[in-house]
Amino acid sequence: MRKWFRRSAIAGGSLAALTIAAWVALEAGDRAFPPPLPDRLPVSAEVVDRDGQLLRAYATPDGRWRLAATLDQVDPAFVDMLVAYEDKRFFEHRGVDVVALARAALQFATNGRIVSGGSTLSMQLARLLEPREQRSLGQKLRQVFRALQIERRLSKREILELYLTLAPYGGNLEGVRAASLAWFGKEPRRLGVSEAALLVALPQLPERRRPDRNPAGAQSARDRVLSRMVGAGLLGEREAARAALDPVSDLRRDLPALAAHAADVALRNQPGQARHQLTIRRSVQENLEAVALDAARRTGPRVSVALILADAMTGEILGEVGSANYFDASRSGWIDMTRTLRSPGSTLKPFIYGLAVEEGLVAQETLIEDRPADFAGYRPRNFDMTYQGDVTVRQALQLSLNVPAIRLLDAVGPQRLVSRFRQAGVTPVLPPGEVPGLAIGLGGVGLSLRDLVQLYTGLSNGGDAKVLRDGSEAAAPTPLANGMVLEERAAWQVSDMLAGVRPPVGAAPRGIAYKTGTSYGNRDAWSVGYDGRHVLGVWLGRPDSGSVPGISGYDSAAPVLFEAFARSGLAATPLRRPPAGAFHLSPGDLPVTMERFVSADGDAVSAVHVAAEPAPRIVFPPDGARVELGAASTEATPLVLKLQGGRAPFRWLANGKPLADIERRREATWQPDGVGQSTLTVIDAAGRAASIKVFVE
Repeated sequence: MRKWFRRSAIAGGSLAALTIAAWVALEAGDRAFPPPLPDRLPVSAEVVDRDGQLLRAYATPDGRWRLAATLDQVDPAFVDMLVAYEDKRFFEHRGVDVVALARAALQFATNGRIVSGGSTLSMQLARLLEPREQRSLGQKLRQVFRALQIERRLSKREILELYLTLAPYGGNLEGVRAASLAWFGKEPRRLGVSEAALLVALPQLPERRRPDRNPAGAQSARDRVLSRMVGAGLLGEREAARAALDPVSDLRRDLPALAAHAADVALRNQPGQARHQLTIRRSVQENLEAVALDAARRTGPRVSVALILADAMTGEILGEVGSANYFDASRSGWIDMTRTLRSPGSTLKPFIYGLAVEEGLVAQETLIEDRPADFAGYRPRNFDMTYQGDVTVRQALQLSLNVPAIRLLDAVGPQRLVSRFRQAGVTPVLPPGEVPGLAIGLGGVGLSLRDLVQLYTGLSNGGDAKVLRDGSEAAAPTPLANGMVLEERAAWQVSDMLAGVRPPVGAAPRGIAYKTGTSYGNRDAWSVGYDGRHVLGVWLGRPDSGSVPGISGYDSAAPVLFEAFARSGLAATPLRRPPAGAFHLSPGDLPVTMERFVSADGDAVSAVHVAAEPAPRIVFPPDGARVELGAASTEATPLVLKLQGGRAPFRWLANGKPLADIERRREATWQPDGVGQSTLTVIDAAGRAASIKVFVE
């Protein structure tokens, strides 16, 4: 009996100390105490998608998975369970539940040990902020003191959110979000009854109740919570009984690691920031990563796959996969192959053809020779080492023939091609000391997958390229002052030709335009495709630049392109309609000078005769002139066109459309059909062309 009275005195003294501590805390004011909370709570850095969904999380410096949690991110039913189980008078007390403490004191007096601590959620938060080594009455009083401080500084909502961020859930898991992702593979926004009960039970004894080590103990603790919830009126008996039938999985899942390379870049560019938002869409990213992994496994060991899917109208990246598996060392998964410079193979050919169309050198049905040729010692050969003879320009591009592409590049000039790339925000990398040459038409230049996709946004977007961005940048990219990679009519002509390339074997047609490429030695396989809104680029190969026998753009990368488009979840957008003045001429409608492409070395016209005459040059109107039509353009006087040089007869084109007659004189007339910019081109009998732009007002 004497021992019982001594314990009662101790318990009573504890309550008295509690009363004094409460009075001091409330009367002295906040400034009398040091802040009970750290200035900055260390939490896991998060990278989220455009809608705020988690893409990747990083452990804290001490190795903890601690994701910041707000009540908006947590199922309200779970919060109700937590409060009912841990602190049913949470919203009524000021940090200390005197009734619960009295009960705990009585139990201590009766049993000689602490049976229940009477801790409120505020007191538990105090313990989480200042971990203790052992349970004692002194430690309990310290928790009381801190709980009172916390309640004076924080709202009930803030207290709950801190608890949900710091509560232990076994191992290095802290906070309800990390626990829900690890134990259930989902965010805690919508928890099942069984799941919510387990998350309520774990923090009391997180190591003894870990589902991956003691699923039976975890299940027993969960069932006790369910039983308590019936008594609290939160669950019906049948609902609790059904929840108790759910098995407790012993699987601990990895936290998400989507868009791993982009996430790494975001952290490097914005160190110390807790939350990083990318332009990526999580559903698209998940599907693209699955496509890349499947493709790499099919192709063989040490092979990786990279993909980028971008919005051609904004430049925003919706999905980017830097490697087939970020954590696979055998495939050098840590290397981001979307940013690595490689030879682009034949993927630049569409821009060569586009410039030739722009210049009025060719139309889709113009014949061009695919035969062995020598360009001052440079002798391009086709991929299959065969030649097709005379083919149309359309066929030459669709079959990706090398010699016709180099003939056209020789005519438009490699420097001009590179200049357009730079205008579109892409700078090809050449060997030190070298200038652009004909070899760039077949991949003799360094470009990354990001570069290619950026160039192809111009083809999808009517010739206007957009700077790619994914939100990981240190600062928002500067928009291009003039991103025109091709004039709108030329971009449509190229797209019309590429839309006719047959899909790879086994792939369903999707209404996209696409091009493939293979670098020398089968080191890189490429495929870039687009519809009226999105551009998707694929690279496949070995990160160490090793050869992969048998791979090619058409057989290896193109199937990945079509599969990625199909599994992206994005609706197909029709390709752009032809702009004004753009149309597909049949062979019978071609002017004589465009029936066959004639290069400057006189492939189809004697070089001796051509050399005696200078190339044609339009002298009136001057390039960039502004032409006044007046109020009634249909009644305006036709514009006189004059040229010098060249070999008659001459074919004039306005915006790619031939004028009515072939002229032998060096004058012609043109009646503009509307206001705006127009391109005038003249082609002589040797196939040499000159162009100017005029602005009709």
